[in-house]
Amino acid sequence: MGNNNILKKVAQFDERLFLTLFNCNSPKWLKKMAFGLSKSGDGGLYLVICAGVWWLSKNELHQLLPIAIMLGFIIERPIYFLAKKYFARIRPCDCLVTNAYIVPSDKFSLPSGHSAAAFLVAIILCHFFPQYVWLFLGWAGGVAISRVVLGVHYPADIIIGALIGSSCGLFALALVVPA
Repeated sequence: MGNNNILKKVAQFDERLFLTLFNCNSPKWLKKMAFGLSKSGDGGLYLVICAGVWWLSKNELHQLLPIAIMLGFIIERPIYFLAKKYFARIRPCDCLVTNAYIVPSDKFSLPSGHSAAAFLVAIILCHFFPQYVWLFLGWAGGVAISRVVLGVHYPADIIIGALIGSSCGLFALALVVPA
């Protein structure tokens, strides 16, 4: 009984936080910025990064970056799909509010795939280009938060997605990069 009460309280807090962050009266610039950040996490940018680093880099270690990202996604995607199916959490735009700014690609929200992917890529980029760590992590955080601002994820969804993506990125680095 105690665990159910704890989970219920966490879910209620998550819903309240969502309603604070998602505001149908948000300024137009915030909606546009959130939309742009969300789009940057759709996947095309990851291919451009991999191709660009592979093509332009003369550093042999940097040649491992595309391999690490691909391996990271090979690890992350099954975890993501299994978690979506297992938790089957209905999106806030389908049960809590009716005016999300985008149409999600599926009906379940936990975990956030955009958050997982963005943090997976950001963690790997931080390893290869540590001088830009704040840029990469700031971008990944922006992608994650944009999903709440747009009305398609709860805050817990993006936190769990970020943890999954970060873990898979670190695991891929451990497998690919020589010690």
